Amino acid sequence: MNPSGPADAPHSRGHRLLRQGRTWILDYAYVTYWQIHGFLHRMDPAPYLVPSRSGASPVVVIPGVYETWQLMRPVMDYVHGLGHAVHVVEPLGHNVGSVVDMAALVGSYLSEADLTDVTIIAHSKGGLIGKHVMLSADAGPRVRQMVAVCTPFSGSRYARYALTPVIRAFSPRNPVLLALLANLEVNARITSIYGVFDPQIPGGSYLEGSENVQLDVMGHFRILAEESLHQAIRHALRP
Repeated sequence: MNPSGPADAPHSRGHRLLRQGRTWILDYAYVTYWQIHGFLHRMDPAPYLVPSRSGASPVVVIPGVYETWQLMRPVMDYVHGLGHAVHVVEPLGHNVGSVVDMAALVGSYLSEADLTDVTIIAHSKGGLIGKHVMLSADAGPRVRQMVAVCTPFSGSRYARYALTPVIRAFSPRNPVLLALLANLEVNARITSIYGVFDPQIPGGSYLEGSENVQLDVMGHFRILAEESLHQAIRHALRP
């Protein structure tokens, strides 16, 4: 018997809670910085549309709720540096519409730009939108795969306490989320990436039948700037 075990347990729990509390603070500081930066420095995404490597497949990014495409810039810069053209769907705005309506906007963009062999890289709610696109009869065949980062495929139990219907839509009982979760048709073409602790999605982002990748990082937003995430995306983008 290890006599230090019982004494260490409260210390371990306390240390874990401190780390999680620090993650909350840093995570919100990160997203606040990028939201303000995006507002003050309006960028034209057109330069991302020019691939630097012949034959590189196109990438379409889909941000999460209340997010603009600029929050995805750390990922976009990395992927564009690998040679891929990176597309943003500007009509999504701050992505406050329903999953179904936002998926329709993405599908229209794919059709109008005549994109094929597409990799969707999505954050949070964007992964739900991306899966809906993959399941659609018109836009689905244009998508080769999706990399979903911190996506609430099973919803979030925190959603029930939200003040706005935009966030309450992430309830685990939401019919759209339940239908997406039950449909396994495209899961094999999805890579779901998440950290060891997500303050927004306590249940995690595991998706049955997909390639699930858990990184040794904490946070919901800061993960977008993590080198380990970028390497996982690079692995997924291999032909």
